[in-house]
Amino acid sequence: MKRALVVIDVQESFRQLPDWEFVSQPAIVTQVNRLVAGARAQDELVVWVLGSRPGSGTVFDPARGYVRLMEGLDPRAGEPVITKTAHNAFTTTNLHQMLTARGVRELTVCGIRTEQCCETTARIASDLGFDVVFAVDATATTPIPHRDASADLPFAELVADPRTLGVADVIARTEYALAGRFAAVRTVDQVIGG
Repeated sequence: MKRALVVIDVQESFRQLPDWEFVSQPAIVTQVNRLVAGARAQDELVVWVLGSRPGSGTVFDPARGYVRLMEGLDPRAGEPVITKTAHNAFTTTNLHQMLTARGVRELTVCGIRTEQCCETTARIASDLGFDVVFAVDATATTPIPHRDASADLPFAELVADPRTLGVADVIARTEYALAGRFAAVRTVDQVIGG
C-alpha cells in the first residue's frame, strides 16, 4: 500500500496569534520532522499544506508574510507544497487527485490545529476511502474559549475561565471522535516504529 504524510498548517501564522503561548505541542516542528524523516526513509510522499485566507488582513493573509512553513521545516524537491483556503486539505486543493494519481491509499495526518484542520482532513480522507493514521502528538492546538466568552478579553483571561476547554480535553475529544471511525490514532513513535 502506498503511503503519504500530510503536514497541515505548521506555519508561522500560528506563532503570531495570542493563544500560541498556550499551545499543546511547543515541539511541533521536531515531531513533524521525525515523521518526515520516517516517511522519507520509506520513500513515502510528503505533502506540505499551508492555510491561507487571502484578503482577510489576518496572519493567514499571504500579504502579511506569515503563510510559510515554520523555521526548521524544509520540503525537498518533488514534495508538493499546496495552499488551501478551507479547513480541510482537500476541498480547495488538488490533493485528492494528486494522491490518487500516485496510488496513495494510506495517509498519516499531522499539523496544526488538532481538532480543526487536522481532524477535518482526517475525516474527509476517510470518507474518500483512504486509510488514515492520525499522529496525535505531531499535532498542536490551543485552548478553546466557551462560545459565550467575550471576544474582547485577553487570551490569558479566557484561559482562566473555567468554561474554556483546555488542550488536553481538546485532544482527548479528537481522539475519541476519530478512533475506530475515521482514523487510527497513533503517536509518532508508533508511526515510525521507534
